[in-house]
Amino acid sequence: MAFQNKNLSVIAYANGFTLWHYAANETMATITASGYFNSVKTLMNTGDVVIINASDNTSIKKITVAENITVASLA
Repeated sequence: MAFQNKNLSVIAYANGFTLWHYAANETMATITASGYFNSVKTLMNTGDVVIINASDNTSIKKITVAENITVASLA
């Protein structure tokens, strides 16, 4: 299954920062693969944060926008 717009929502937005929520019946590995969120590349910014509810886990990730959108642990 691919990214679905209906599963993405904004929780908060302030000063150019967005906190996102994404929930889907897919594994965390699928959702966090490079390029998964590319269809909303114009909406997301580097430094945004996304809470992901996957079928096998829940996690908070930081977003990096480059050629592909990538998500990584907050560290």
